Amino acid sequence: MHQQAPSADPPTPDAALPGLRELASTAAETRAVVLVLHGGRATDRRRVRGHHLAYLRMRLLSSKLHRAVAANGVAVWQLRNRLRGWNEPDRDPVTDASWALDRISARHPDVPVVLVGHSMGGRAALRAAGRDAVTGVCALAPWTEAGDPVRQLHGRAVLIAHGTRDRTTSAAAAADFADRAAAHAGSVRFETVPNAGHALLRRRRRWDGLVRRFTGTLLHSREERP
Repeated sequence: MHQQAPSADPPTPDAALPGLRELASTAAETRAVVLVLHGGRATDRRRVRGHHLAYLRMRLLSSKLHRAVAANGVAVWQLRNRLRGWNEPDRDPVTDASWALDRISARHPDVPVVLVGHSMGGRAALRAAGRDAVTGVCALAPWTEAGDPVRQLHGRAVLIAHGTRDRTTSAAAAADFADRAAAHAGSVRFETVPNAGHALLRRRRRWDGLVRRFTGTLLHSREERP
């Protein structure tokens, strides 16, 4: 079956800056924002383009999530990084995520933000979670290392999900990260997705459902607080 190609993103005014795709809430008021972060490579200083698979993968997830949450006052923003790599010690995706969070705070002050990231984007989401606006992180098949910090997750809700057939990032390393984070985060849940690999293609509905339920449960619990 032929599928219509996704429309091109608007050009970034300054080529030195990341790109942002904004899917607005359809409610009268924006009550929360989900920021979606894509994957990449350990080292790669080439620019990210809108047709790259790592970006398109999360574009599809962003669109599906937006359809599910927009009427409830939730906007979905998708970041397009400047560069394709993590690029230690620069950690370029973390810098880009902070840039996007600054813009979300300027547009929607005092609104909670949930970070959703895949692979390298999951690592960036976990690292950027210390920002005041961030209330939760959903990391899908995240790339994690033994020395990655966890204190920035203090009080945040964290979901880490990993496919049992993932050969790109380590489920064992992600589970170890979840164990270390449990001493600091408000809540940590580690889930496996049976028979799923790294690319979020197999068991697609399960991945989408995990993100949707995590986001909805987290924001609903905030509404119930006195």
